[in-house]
Amino acid sequence: MSRPLEIQMPAAAKPYAPVVKASTLAPGAKEPALQAVDAPGSAPRVAVRAKAEVAEKLPARELFLISAKKHSLAALMTFLSIGALVAFWYVATLYKLDFYVRFNNIPTPGEVFTNMVELMQNQRFQTNIWKSVVRIMQGFAMATALGVTLGLLCGRFAVVRGLMFPALEVLRPIPAIAWVPISIMLWPTTESSIIFITFIGAFFPILINTMAGVKGVDPVLLRAAKSLGANEFTMLTKVILPAALPNVFTGLAVGMGVAWVSLIAAEMISGQFGVGYFTWEAYSLIEYPNIVLGMIVIGVLGLLCSGGILLLARLLMPWQQIAGPGGGK
Repeated sequence: MSRPLEIQMPAAAKPYAPVVKASTLAPGAKEPALQAVDAPGSAPRVAVRAKAEVAEKLPARELFLISAKKHSLAALMTFLSIGALVAFWYVATLYKLDFYVRFNNIPTPGEVFTNMVELMQNQRFQTNIWKSVVRIMQGFAMATALGVTLGLLCGRFAVVRGLMFPALEVLRPIPAIAWVPISIMLWPTTESSIIFITFIGAFFPILINTMAGVKGVDPVLLRAAKSLGANEFTMLTKVILPAALPNVFTGLAVGMGVAWVSLIAAEMISGQFGVGYFTWEAYSLIEYPNIVLGMIVIGVLGLLCSGGILLLARLLMPWQQIAGPGGGK
């Protein structure tokens, strides 16, 4: 059962609090979906309890079977999708297809797998992976902190938006890769430059999506919180941010993808370690299997990062799972 969302208001809100309990009851539901009740304790507080258990409860065994069937089907489709890609790669490299797109020098899946087994024991290869992971985490964490904060402020306050957004709009169309020369001059170390470029790649998608989420908050929620005596900080943290979370996580998912693109480009140009540097070095040394191996490592790391964001979204937004994916079938 999901934990109810409670908004606790100060004593000043008492005159505006509902005197009589009010609730809404969904058709077929045994418990109300939305209920306003007096908060426990001696302090004059009011709690608004929102319950998401609007769906009819099913037996645990039936829920397990439905979930197992859903995940089995998804796993089967994933296997078929990736299997078809590998099969095409194998056939194209086996027969060295040449129809404008040339597969003459592309290594086979077997050659790449053999190289991967050898390199997994290599200390330098492990260092390259670790360096890229640390850089993406640092740049993405800074972009998330600044992008969400500025997005909330620019979306909520017209003055902040008027002062900051025009300047940000001038910078936003500049690709992260175009920041490489200036970042090398700006920052004292190459490491700082690469992290900054990664930050730039993730920052703007997070900022724009957070602003869109803030603007899309239901005005009824804002009026209700204000009538109950909520100050601006409470509204930002207890009403606006939770309501904007779906957009925030959309920005995080998009930002993570752009951050990986920016990181790999920066490592190829100015890095000394990292998966991007490894891939570019393999191209310079004509080590074709290592080129493909570098690409596969980038894809797997990006997939893991996206999976982490999806898992975090499910933990912070349990009501999204109850409400459904919103249109997907």
